[in-house]
Amino acid sequence: MTPSVAKGTVNHKITILEQKILSFKKRADIPFEGLSDLSYDKKNHKLYMIGDRGYLYVFDASFDKKIKKLKYSKAYHIKTKDGKVIHPDIEGLTHNAKNQLIASFERKPQISLISNTGKIKSNFKLPKKLRDKSVYKNANSIFEGVAYHKKYGILTVAEHPINHKNNRNQTIYSLKGKEWHFKAEKYPNSAVTALEVMDDGNIILIERAYNGLSNPFYITIKKVYLNKCNKKRECKSEVLALFNSNEGWGYNNFEGLAKVGKDKFVMISDNNGRSFLPTAFTYFKVNK
Repeated sequence: MTPSVAKGTVNHKITILEQKILSFKKRADIPFEGLSDLSYDKKNHKLYMIGDRGYLYVFDASFDKKIKKLKYSKAYHIKTKDGKVIHPDIEGLTHNAKNQLIASFERKPQISLISNTGKIKSNFKLPKKLRDKSVYKNANSIFEGVAYHKKYGILTVAEHPINHKNNRNQTIYSLKGKEWHFKAEKYPNSAVTALEVMDDGNIILIERAYNGLSNPFYITIKKVYLNKCNKKRECKSEVLALFNSNEGWGYNNFEGLAKVGKDKFVMISDNNGRSFLPTAFTYFKVNK
């Protein structure tokens, strides 16, 4: 596919560089399905993907004007410290400054350091307001995404505002206690599914709005300016692109986002373990 401006993009803010549909047979008896996030180890050219059914996938990958390499290498079960296989809902994945993998969970408020083979090594201490499962909308909407910021450390976001607030006031949390607020899109059931740190230190994230097959399915790519906030920590945000199922984008449930180069990102969709739904992989550039 030749580079193109995404239909629905705002003022040509992003360019789609390449798109693929990923489909692989079982490896080590692990199906390739239910992708929820991904993170890129640029130094070793490894792209890690996490599945919300408890699987970790490893790809040899490199990126330039196009996807130069994307080779499925290994698959692992997520395991406890003592090697017991578990099947958690893992929704977020990132690398820290030491190039270690960090994963965020649903079902229970947990952010963990994991090995490159999927073993949980330790859990991070959470801010007090994020520890109680009852503050979240439901067990399936806890830590939908995780990212690492050089200045603020580990960042996370819940799928919906906590404390059962039925509003658009979303929040990015640092495990160090700092918060930034922004407005989610106005579509019913708009929810954050992934976030990543940009080269300028601000945040790029994905919002999803699904309201049944008879209604449009919206995927929004948004930039949140951590450096443009008022005294209440309400921050400026900007829509970079809006993908609408009524405009030919289909029902691709994009849940994963990773930075793979300067101003360049990949995102991946969750097929919910259904063979008739695709796992869409999109490589794009944020234009200046």
